[in-house]
Amino acid sequence: MDPEGARIQDDPDVKVMIAGSTLRKVKSRSWKKQRHFRLLEDGLTIWYKSRWAGRGHSTFSVTEVEAVREGHQSEVLLSIAEEFPADLCFTLVFHGRQGNLDLVADSPEEAQAWIRGVRKLIHKAQTMDEKERLDQWVWDWFQKADKNKDGKMNFKEVKKLLKMMNVDMNEEHALHLFTMADKSESDSLEIEQFVYFYKMLTQRDEVWKVFQDYSGDGEKLMLEELENFLRMEQQEGEQSAQHAKELIDRYEPSETALKQGAMSLDGFQMYLCSQEGSIFNPEHQNLYQDMSQPLSHYFISSSHNTYLLEDQLRGQSSLEAYIQALKRGCRCVEVDCWDGSDGEPVVYHGHTLTSKILFKDVVSTVKEYAFKASDFPVILSLENHCGVEQQTVMARHLSQILGDSLLTTLLDGQVPQQLPSPQELKGKILLKAKKIGGLEQCLDETLTDEVSDDEEMANGDPESPCTEDPPAANKKHKKSKLSRELSDLVVYCKSVHFHGFEHARSHAKCYEMSSFSESKAKKLVKEAGTDFVQYNTRQLSRIYPSGLRTDSSNYNPQEIWSMGCQIVALNFQTAGLEMDLNDGLFRQNGCCGFVLKPEFMRDATSQFSPEKPEGRQGYKPLRLSIQVISGQQLPKVNQKEGSIVDPLVRVEIYGVPQDQAKEETSHINNNGFNPVWNETLNFVIHTPELALVRFLVEDYDKASRNDFIGQFTLPFTCIQAGYRHIHLLSKDGTVIPPSSLFVNISISELTSGS
Repeated sequence: MDPEGARIQDDPDVKVMIAGSTLRKVKSRSWKKQRHFRLLEDGLTIWYKSRWAGRGHSTFSVTEVEAVREGHQSEVLLSIAEEFPADLCFTLVFHGRQGNLDLVADSPEEAQAWIRGVRKLIHKAQTMDEKERLDQWVWDWFQKADKNKDGKMNFKEVKKLLKMMNVDMNEEHALHLFTMADKSESDSLEIEQFVYFYKMLTQRDEVWKVFQDYSGDGEKLMLEELENFLRMEQQEGEQSAQHAKELIDRYEPSETALKQGAMSLDGFQMYLCSQEGSIFNPEHQNLYQDMSQPLSHYFISSSHNTYLLEDQLRGQSSLEAYIQALKRGCRCVEVDCWDGSDGEPVVYHGHTLTSKILFKDVVSTVKEYAFKASDFPVILSLENHCGVEQQTVMARHLSQILGDSLLTTLLDGQVPQQLPSPQELKGKILLKAKKIGGLEQCLDETLTDEVSDDEEMANGDPESPCTEDPPAANKKHKKSKLSRELSDLVVYCKSVHFHGFEHARSHAKCYEMSSFSESKAKKLVKEAGTDFVQYNTRQLSRIYPSGLRTDSSNYNPQEIWSMGCQIVALNFQTAGLEMDLNDGLFRQNGCCGFVLKPEFMRDATSQFSPEKPEGRQGYKPLRLSIQVISGQQLPKVNQKEGSIVDPLVRVEIYGVPQDQAKEETSHINNNGFNPVWNETLNFVIHTPELALVRFLVEDYDKASRNDFIGQFTLPFTCIQAGYRHIHLLSKDGTVIPPSSLFVNISISELTSGS
């Protein structure tokens, strides 16, 4: 294989992993079983089985592992800390929603070898370039299919392997390529020959055609020809000359071409498959927005029922759920607090069977993970059902555990006319909860510690099927007690009941915020769109899923963002379209969890209404044209022997009501390997600044619903025009290399004639 591969296998820690170890796999205090773990020769696959469970075994790839935690750093390992010391314990954390693997080694040395070894392998996998990654992928498949482990494959085995790889191809063509690759004429291919066979098989005519259009001699692109391509097709304008030179240096594998300052077809294909050839504009991947505006000017990545990993009736409450949300860039997490039996407040979904976790453990977890993905502030949205005594306990935990990170005073001692900015609040945790009085009266000691009834509703969820409050008639004079200590920790996010836009215009303070159920928000959208947009220029609003969604499903966040609402809370634990949209919006700006709203949603006199986008100043609709050319190595959906996908591509636009649209290609029978569509889908986009574009690949089924294959979602404003690859993501939002779509995108102004 590659010399790099040989080196990593010589590493002493990796050698221990290849030799294998017996480790305890721990699922709970009572479930601890020995399993034999080893790293396979490919240096990427970890294989394990129980010593007496017959033939069954499991495997996972190092590329699925996100991190290794040392010691007692998971709920499960903490629960057995008495039994196994920290230096024997470690946790493998996976990307996406896959649960952790908690392990206990026999000796500290063995634990260290695995911890260091897995970290080195993760690093190696992350630093591979496109070419190595593809080679590794082909190598993995070869290993999987080489049942008798003799390092060779005859034509029959190769056919079977192609089926596994989702390739259904003409047998004569395959045999012809097989014979060409079989240089030793032994009727079998070794790994190097198989890689060559695979390269011939994946030669992409559609890339070759584009190459031919710009290459004078059909063999290479001279510097000037590549410049032309970047200027004409990729719409790169002025920077094309400089960029062409950089691309050749970066992607051209052939020494001969490099010496001529030219690019071969291989280099061209590598550039097109790289991050720079991707549909997502690299300039928008880093932090590129102004972060010094008031908080109310940003969309903020927000989670609902953050403590749940599953549904909200029986699901398990878990600290891991907070870790997963914060690692995904979430900046507003929800904490549902109830009185605990021993004086310690607990977090769970009240009146249901979800398990409970301690409030203080949630706060410690938030402190540890709050700023790993982003430096910008985190809002703790407190749903407080505790009596005064335990509220005071909560206040003490917050102050002691969070220390300086908890914002407890006004930034400059002044009562604000507008909210502070993400920049000013870097590294800070803000508490969103009810407060006695306002910031103006902070100095007035005579206030009672009671909150009147309408403020009390600020955190209630009228749609919740499990509220146990008496009917409204008996509630007229109910006062609820608030702990003074907890109230004092609330600064810029005071929860209040919403009394209508008129009242907000004349009375509201910028630090007061209300929560709306999705149905209440949708009603306001219809009745008073422009008012809602204006309201959201200076105040924060939080929207949460209806209490009737007991399966923790989500609503479409796009309709609500179109109103300028900042804290649009979703169940992060539930995969699907809605989380794809959330991930898509927040994929830009360095994934920091804050995205600046378009200018027309930050102006307090804004007349923008999503229902009538043409009414705003600067209205300029655009035409988006997407030629869906081909797909590459789409994953199999159905693991049944011999089933191959029939893929189709659907492009979905989400934005203001007029922009909601879907168009799809026809499906292609039996080809997940290199389907070619060459179909063009056209859209008109009225409010490009708010539109999200989702590319969805499905397995066509005439009898039942199509199966999901992969998707990628991004803001319209982050699209690069020209010939681009879209690297597909799984249902969980994790990458599935090397699956991609190849498209040609053009964006133009909509003129009256067109």
